[in-house]
Amino acid sequence: MNIGVLALQGDFREHLKMVQALGHETVAVRLPQHLDGLDGLIIPGGESTAIGKLMVAYDLVEPLRAAIRDGMPIWGTCAGMILLAKSTDNAMQGQPLLATMDIHVCRNAFGAQRESFITDLTIPVIGPEPFRAVFIRAPIVLETGPGVEILARLEGDGPIVAVRQGQLLGTAFHPEISGDLRFHRYFVSIIQSRRATPASTP
Repeated sequence: MNIGVLALQGDFREHLKMVQALGHETVAVRLPQHLDGLDGLIIPGGESTAIGKLMVAYDLVEPLRAAIRDGMPIWGTCAGMILLAKSTDNAMQGQPLLATMDIHVCRNAFGAQRESFITDLTIPVIGPEPFRAVFIRAPIVLETGPGVEILARLEGDGPIVAVRQGQLLGTAFHPEISGDLRFHRYFVSIIQSRRATPASTP
């Protein structure tokens, strides 16, 4: 498969390496034409305002929304999840959002960089073993719409940190720096299911 990673800002290189480790082709997406022929796309962590402004500068916002409407599987990690969200309660002024995933998020929910942390999460969709999750100036999901599946919370019944809506996936943490390929493998399984049976647009 051919999987793109939005490569405007943030830790896109780590995602590219993880996808390549699973044996798939990758594309560093910087321009609208780089979306052509992709089976799926990852929007990485970084700074959501910076990534959003660069998406506007490179005319990527509408092509990305069109790709989502057409059913392309897209996974947003940390800043990427913020960009997928329909709304956020503390966005920077002028923050562009793709506004396609029926979630309401809070940016930097745990505080500044020094409040970053690592913890084990129980995520049944990727297997029984705990997933070592890295949170860096991470968001949380405050509300979900009726079509959104909650995949993981902190401490069992704590804040929501992983969600799925059809072909859209969002994580508040950074699987690309964990060394654990299971979440990337899960995203690949979403792409494979989409190719086998076209999904409905969220």
